[in-house]
Amino acid sequence: SFFDHRKYSEAAAATHAGACLTTAELAKELPARVVALIVREPYRAFVTVAREMFAHALRPSSLAQAGEVAGAHVHATARLEDGVTIEPGAVVGPRAEIGSGTVIGANAVIGAEVRIGRDSSIGAGAALAATLIGDRVIIHPGCKIGQDGFGFVMGGKGHLKVPQIGRVIIQDDVEIGAGTTIDRGAIRDTVIGEGTKIDNLVQVGHNVSIGRHCILVALTGISGSSTLEDFVVLGARVGLNNNVTIGEGAQIAATSNVNGDVPAGARWGGTPAKPVKLWFREMMMLERLARGTGGADAAADE
Repeated sequence: SFFDHRKYSEAAAATHAGACLTTAELAKELPARVVALIVREPYRAFVTVAREMFAHALRPSSLAQAGEVAGAHVHATARLEDGVTIEPGAVVGPRAEIGSGTVIGANAVIGAEVRIGRDSSIGAGAALAATLIGDRVIIHPGCKIGQDGFGFVMGGKGHLKVPQIGRVIIQDDVEIGAGTTIDRGAIRDTVIGEGTKIDNLVQVGHNVSIGRHCILVALTGISGSSTLEDFVVLGARVGLNNNVTIGEGAQIAATSNVNGDVPAGARWGGTPAKPVKLWFREMMMLERLARGTGGADAAADE
């Protein structure tokens, strides 16, 4: 186990773990029967150990044996390196290229000329088109990547579709959660930078550029042509307007709507989003006003 905060002292005293990763200060609160393993960051150390003990859990398991291609339709012009696993019902289109160690899940569709690197995992039912994917990428089931972006010129006689001719570029070590959709670029490419982690049910619009090691939590929506610089964090249900730039290392609180650019390193929240301290002050003032109005109404009723 691990013990990283004094508020869990009661649980630590009752633990039946044989060993516990903790700090020197917190180790004094463990029962004598527990071996204290002293580390600087208990949770990080715990995850490091768990990754070694349960390496199979770091990427989705496969229905097929490694290197097996059975019950799938692979176009004659597709190029597969040795060791590619393709599960039943999957379709690999013309001129697609897939690197060794990659697993294509059941009923996934790999479109024409899609390229996938080595040791990647494409989940069941995913559909990929106009996409280039690096190494060690995990795409969970049901993702739709490389479909047309939502681009129309509105008019009194109807809406004129804007041709979507860009690609989706997904760099190394990216993980994309189940049911997420990523639009291909309209003219320039949509780009997901290396190491970025995207949760379930996220929408990434066309021409979006996401930097390295960003975090996008569930139900986030990013409108077209927006830019996230490196190490940006977007909480759950954040919405970004078109052509917004989020500076490096900035963090946006859950359920916020961002209508303008956010400086590097900033922490914003609210609707419309603004610096967190200002947002909190505004909420406190509204709460005081609401209480005051409620008191006056109650007095009037009496």
